[in-house]
Amino acid sequence: QVKKQCDQKLLIRMKTKCVPCSLNLDTQCPAGYSKITSGTGTPDCRYYLETKAHTLSFPGCRHRCVKEFEQPECCQGHWGPDCMGK
Repeated sequence: QVKKQCDQKLLIRMKTKCVPCSLNLDTQCPAGYSKITSGTGTPDCRYYLETKAHTLSFPGCRHRCVKEFEQPECCQGHWGPDCMGK
């Protein structure tokens, strides 16, 4: 039995929106993603508050999230929707 399908595992990474670190404890990743940071997340961003006269910038936190995704792919020497070609 020759293996025709060689699916590729992809890791999709994303970061949540930057918010005040004290409010980031309960931030959830989007559906299907797993949180890989804990607590208040990573303090590596800035968020902005607009007043009538100014836009103020503050240091904030965000969480990192990952999602594993399997990309269907044919093994070498096979192609087509059913990976049958030789």
